[in-house]
Amino acid sequence: MTEKGKLYLVPTPIGNLEDISLRAINILKFVDIIACEDTRNTGKLLKLLEISNKKLITYHNFNEQNSSKGIIELLIEGKNVALVSDAGYPLISDPGYHLVKNINENNLQIISLPGSSALIPALVSSGFETNSFLFLGFPPAKKGRKTFLSDAINYRHTIVLYESPHKIIRLLKELAELLEPNRKVSISREISKIHEEHIQDFPLKIVEYLEKNNKVKGEFVVVIESKK
Repeated sequence: MTEKGKLYLVPTPIGNLEDISLRAINILKFVDIIACEDTRNTGKLLKLLEISNKKLITYHNFNEQNSSKGIIELLIEGKNVALVSDAGYPLISDPGYHLVKNINENNLQIISLPGSSALIPALVSSGFETNSFLFLGFPPAKKGRKTFLSDAINYRHTIVLYESPHKIIRLLKELAELLEPNRKVSISREISKIHEEHIQDFPLKIVEYLEKNNKVKGEFVVVIESKK
């Protein structure tokens, strides 16, 4: 009887290539197949890591259901598969949930490697309380956004959000209207890159700084001080 394969959840660097671990590199060399959001991005990473002749398959938000079935079949056949995102940890505001859920339901084995994510560096750099926090991912772009933010700021935890450069100013202005006057926000951008930056201030002050210095670039992590 063929021994079943394993799924490895492998975090990839969010900026600095040196953030990848030796174990992650060895797993990427070891597995038979790498499932990734964009084969071009993962191909560039593998080239930098000098990993060649590796089979890549796509796994993203638009093909999760079908891809999950295919990956499960590969695992049952005895193939070992690594799941990676374009940057950071798979499943954290990235595809992978359906796959992991289905693999657990099929009693197949998952190995999760520790590694890079923008969430924790932004949180611990904020200066806000870290023993109790709530990560809520990206706010809705349209429907339900106001309710989402109103609910988020009323939790008695430090709140962590992701936001795109196209919506960061809008988000900060929305928080300025919703938050108590003495409640601060921290934003982090370009984490682990040359121009990494963490700014703690009141929302409108941060808006002023970003616009004045033309720094509305890159993905943002927004940390909201907990409600007192």
